Amino acid sequence: MNLWSKLAGIILRNKIIFIFLILGTTTFFVFQWKYVKVSYSQNSILPKENPYVIEYNQFKNRFGNDNNMVLIGVKDSSLFTAKKINAWNQLAKKIKDFPQIAQVVSIENLKVLQKDTLNQKFALAEFHQGTIKSDQEAFLLKKRLFDSLPFYENIVYNKKSGAVQTVFSLKKDIVNTKKRVDFIVNQIKPLVDNFSKEQNLDVHTSGLLYIKSLDAVTLKNEIPLFLGLTLLVTGLIILFFFRTGSPLILSFLIVGIGVMWTFGIMGTLRYQISILTAIIPPLVIIIGVPNAVFLINKYQQEIQKHGNQARSLQRVISKTGNAILMTNLTTAIGFGTFVIVNNRLLREFGIVASLSIFSIFILSILLIPIVYSYRKIPKEKHLKHLNKTWINKFIDKLIKIIRKNQKQIFGVSVLLIIISMIGIFKIEVSGSILSDLPKNTVFYKDIKFFEKEFGGILPLEFVIDTKRKKGAYKLSTLKRMEKLRENIEDIPELSKPISLVELSKYAKQAFYKNNPKYYQLPSTHEKNFILPFIKNSDANGNLLKSYTDSTRQYLRLTTFMKDIETDDMEKVEQYLEMKKDKIFPKDKFNVMMTGKARLFLKGTHYLINNLAWSLGLAILLIAIFISWMFGWSWKMSVIALIPNLLPLLITAGLMGFLGIPLKPSTILIFSIAYGISVDDTIHYLAKLRQELQHNQWHIKRSVYKALKETGISMFYTSVILFAGFLTFLMSSYGGTKALGGLISFTLLVAMFSNLLLLPALVLFVDDYFKNKKTFKKPEIEIFPEDSNDEL
Repeated sequence: MNLWSKLAGIILRNKIIFIFLILGTTTFFVFQWKYVKVSYSQNSILPKENPYVIEYNQFKNRFGNDNNMVLIGVKDSSLFTAKKINAWNQLAKKIKDFPQIAQVVSIENLKVLQKDTLNQKFALAEFHQGTIKSDQEAFLLKKRLFDSLPFYENIVYNKKSGAVQTVFSLKKDIVNTKKRVDFIVNQIKPLVDNFSKEQNLDVHTSGLLYIKSLDAVTLKNEIPLFLGLTLLVTGLIILFFFRTGSPLILSFLIVGIGVMWTFGIMGTLRYQISILTAIIPPLVIIIGVPNAVFLINKYQQEIQKHGNQARSLQRVISKTGNAILMTNLTTAIGFGTFVIVNNRLLREFGIVASLSIFSIFILSILLIPIVYSYRKIPKEKHLKHLNKTWINKFIDKLIKIIRKNQKQIFGVSVLLIIISMIGIFKIEVSGSILSDLPKNTVFYKDIKFFEKEFGGILPLEFVIDTKRKKGAYKLSTLKRMEKLRENIEDIPELSKPISLVELSKYAKQAFYKNNPKYYQLPSTHEKNFILPFIKNSDANGNLLKSYTDSTRQYLRLTTFMKDIETDDMEKVEQYLEMKKDKIFPKDKFNVMMTGKARLFLKGTHYLINNLAWSLGLAILLIAIFISWMFGWSWKMSVIALIPNLLPLLITAGLMGFLGIPLKPSTILIFSIAYGISVDDTIHYLAKLRQELQHNQWHIKRSVYKALKETGISMFYTSVILFAGFLTFLMSSYGGTKALGGLISFTLLVAMFSNLLLLPALVLFVDDYFKNKKTFKKPEIEIFPEDSNDEL
């Protein structure tokens, strides 16, 4: 008696105990749900010890967060009428009064520099006070703002288009919490929407914080949507296969408990729901349903053969236990390799997905025999689906193709490989920080508004270390910064920079009675009598806080980048690196480029490289696993790998031809798809070994018999997986859509590869399989030796 036969006896003799164990485990996991929260943090893709992250944290410690701003903008000539400009200013006041707000920059509270000759300092005065009483006054306000305050260009207004914006920042203690989302979604957004409606203005709201907040709400709403969709699609397929409701109910019971366990696992491990872990519950359904279909089908086949319920239940476990275990194990390996990636989100995704797959295996192998042991023996009408002629004809057609067109199968495979390789060379490693966000939403259109009118929303920062205290006051340093600013302004993907240079120009303008023609850097002579005004103003008004540190050794220059592809970002980065090194000699200055835009660029390449390693590891581990399963036969591993690598190559080639870039959201599909598709290969090769023994090593008869008996199962499970992953196309996220569409396509190709190419390969190397040593007793039996039943 093998291990699984013993286990079958234990399960069937102790049904009540196992039922209570499942109920107890489920209850424990349900109590862990309270710890499952949606992730609101904005952690970097890069690990904490990465030098780019260290530089960014140094920047934040010195100058504060560059990523806590929300923008409200409007482009409408009617804004500068008395009614609407007063309403616009009132909106800014309401925002400023919220306790969650750290700072607001708007027309309403705009400050202007005024020269105080008596005290030799610059004083901050209000740009305007009180309400605007007439449209003429509003027009004059606009003219004064646009014509006399160049310092605020691109900060508050766009002179060319007439667009205006209000910028406010949130207090740092709520930036990475649920309070931020609640505040933005439930208070800021309704306030702005009501203003837009009341004033009949097209108001745009954006900023990374705003986007991530609405993103979190969308993510939270999509979880039940996908659970419902995957249940609906897989349920319809089950009904089509079995034609009765009981397999559907039992399958849903298993995957339902599996989903509850998944959320429980996340709660137990204190993991938050991210854009990756959010897809695990639907994955549990997609992967769990084929398990249930496989076992239920086996039970009904046994009933049809001999009608003995007790023997049928025992054989469901003893004859399919290893098969289900091995296929779930290879799938778990595909997900588990993400654990090696030094990224918290991917590591958590890999851990939860792997544990969830093992959970659904345990639930399937326990609940199906137990539940059916309490039910009556299926009647003949419940078993009619086992005699479907169309599926048998389909398999017979495949066998006929293999028998007569073996060379054509190889030829088509080689041709597909050549075409795919051409496509692979067309793939670009790209993507953008916002590329996977929903394109059909208002907030995505708002991003494009701010890119067009104000240059972008992704901060790119420069920190200039002058290597001496008060080095920021040197005019030669400011002139170097002016050169860097000019180079940045020449790049269309970047906005107008903001730095101490702009403040120095504004100081000179203020010194000359705010005449805008003096908005320029002071000369060496002018510096001597303007600088004391700036220093004295700094002590009172804290003018320099955002642009230099307290020692005046470090200077900050801020620009904003449009949401461009990473290869374009890389070109911009290389150009700026070259320019900054030329403008600031390394023996006199240390210049660091950082900010969210650069972190994303470095993080994308880091993640792609790590995911490529995880795919390689998945292929290696599964190859070793298959070799071990078949008595350490490396030739078996090679034969198993070929039909499963072909779909990956075809998918990669398709991405190249369709212009789908290689980015974090697309490269991870290869590890997942490979781990799932190899299951069919294991089933077929295990059954082939068994058939060879039963048919005295007659290769052709065994190949066709194994295909006939495993082909139906391969077709059914592939259809379920294909349709299940296809539901991901309903997602708002580009990354989730790519995941679903590409995995579905890969699995469809893998099905035909395993049904046609794999048997053809076995026939091609038939001398190898005729040798009984090839199939020496394996390390583990997938199917018991006495089993010659259909899958």
